[in-house]
Amino acid sequence: MAPPALAPADLQDMIYFVEVARALSFTRASEASGIPIATLSRRIAAMEKRVDVRLLQRTTRRLALTEPGRRFLERCERIVQDAAVAQEVLKEAAEQFTGHLRVSMPIEFGLTLIAPIIDEFARLYPQITFEADLTPRPADFVDDTVDLTIRLGEISDPALIVRRLGNAVRLFYASPSYLARHGEPTHPKDLASHECILQSYMAQPRVWRAVSGRKSVDVNVHGRFSTNNVSMALKLVEQGHGVAPLSPSNVRQSFDTGAVRQILVDWSLPPMPVHVVMTSRLVPARIRAFVDFLASRLTVA
Repeated sequence: MAPPALAPADLQDMIYFVEVARALSFTRASEASGIPIATLSRRIAAMEKRVDVRLLQRTTRRLALTEPGRRFLERCERIVQDAAVAQEVLKEAAEQFTGHLRVSMPIEFGLTLIAPIIDEFARLYPQITFEADLTPRPADFVDDTVDLTIRLGEISDPALIVRRLGNAVRLFYASPSYLARHGEPTHPKDLASHECILQSYMAQPRVWRAVSGRKSVDVNVHGRFSTNNVSMALKLVEQGHGVAPLSPSNVRQSFDTGAVRQILVDWSLPPMPVHVVMTSRLVPARIRAFVDFLASRLTVA
């Protein structure tokens, strides 16, 4: 009959046993480890009962190792030492700014907001390698090997750890050529009679909620063109195909050159929250460094 196997949870009991076996005294082992004498005695007695082998010979005057206890101590010391080394490796990984960092983010967000500041991050942390996964869909932490993801909109999954970076403002834009042909709307309700570039990633692509201070207006919109890509929506606006709500950071170059104009300047879509999302608060230093860097450098607008 094979001896009962120790479960992984018994590693702590091995540590207790090593402390007592080295000191050959529950009192001295307790003083060295800070573990109460009663706890040490109870846990070692329970371990002996599980394996059905006496490890320590107890008398009123002294404590001694049995022969099985001596052989077990030799093995346990190696295991405990290896466990301590493994823990140091984990501690080093948690404290040092090294390793590979894979971040998933929306395509335009990465191009317009992350790309301009990533060089500074690279100079601050030269031992961190960086992989940007630009994708229109949120990363699946189970199927995808990502360290963190940047998401737009509210996060409802309670299993995720979320840190808010700010809000993405979305203003209304149209091209001068479109406005020359169709006129300029003066109120959000006017959008119902205009060509609008529908954006399929919105929760309700055909209902735009315009806000101005405490005022809000829901407008049913229509248009020939629909897309799930912000750059494509901007291109369609530039070409005069209609009106679209877009982030100023995505539109900046086109706005500066006069290719698009802001309209309904007192109105916008509700700000869209921008979050960093992780699966745990216990993350390596490289991840903490990147999240803190984003929070300090990123101006979301």
